[in-house]
Amino acid sequence: MTTFSSYDGTRLSYVEVGTGPRLVCLPGGPGRAAAYLGDLGGLADDRTLVLLDSRATGRSEVPADPASLRFDRLAEDVEALRGHLGEERLALLGHSAGTEVAQAWASRHPEAVERLVLVTPGGKLQGVQRQDVAQIQASRAGEPWYADAREALDALATAPPSVQQQLWRAARPFMYGRWDERTQAHAATAETQTSKRAELGFRPAREEDVDVAGLVAGLAQVTAPVLLVGGERDALTGVAAVAAVAGCFPAAQQVVLPRAGHFPWVDEPAAFAEAVRGFLAGV
Repeated sequence: MTTFSSYDGTRLSYVEVGTGPRLVCLPGGPGRAAAYLGDLGGLADDRTLVLLDSRATGRSEVPADPASLRFDRLAEDVEALRGHLGEERLALLGHSAGTEVAQAWASRHPEAVERLVLVTPGGKLQGVQRQDVAQIQASRAGEPWYADAREALDALATAPPSVQQQLWRAARPFMYGRWDERTQAHAATAETQTSKRAELGFRPAREEDVDVAGLVAGLAQVTAPVLLVGGERDALTGVAAVAAVAGCFPAAQQVVLPRAGHFPWVDEPAAFAEAVRGFLAGV
């Protein structure tokens, strides 16, 4: 574990895993520590993964200013990390909510982007309504866990905060392409890795606090190669968002992995690592 002082003096923690050129990795959640990314399906075999704990998560400090937990402000930590690492340009990977932080940073610093990988984005910045999620969920109806997970998911809409964590626990099979011993073990780490403070601070209190339209427009200036990775069975954010986000960049390509869900490196580690490895190598 290594720490550095970000732009406002908040000390942030990261771990480097693997060998080879650096790939900075931003976790999702929002508000989840980076440990769940693991070695990204074996990608660490030829890349040094820089797993950053966002402020108020993992071993990173809680900032003095709660507003700095907002996704667009977290992009300033990415830039501070780039300076700390001494990198002229970054190869950057973001997962889920972390793709929003990655987009905010890339929009502000297009010249500093070497390559960008966005894994299972939700398309929130692009206004995606995730219309395909219901169909993806329904496609899992034949699986033994479906009835209980469906009931929990439906109950979440009106559930009080006191039981929401329990319901999310029951609904987790929808997040994976398969529900076996390996994926269950990965899912079980979520509660101990998530910071409620960071989760609640991720979104702006008011829409006008962030110029989302300007941020998205700035993505057109990112001329570096961009890879969007989706999971065909991603019943959390769906697949439609992959194309919507890809359309904001001049040089984006898309890969949707069959049998993978919201965590494709867990469901299909070999296929995920092959796709990302080839992209980073310029193949």
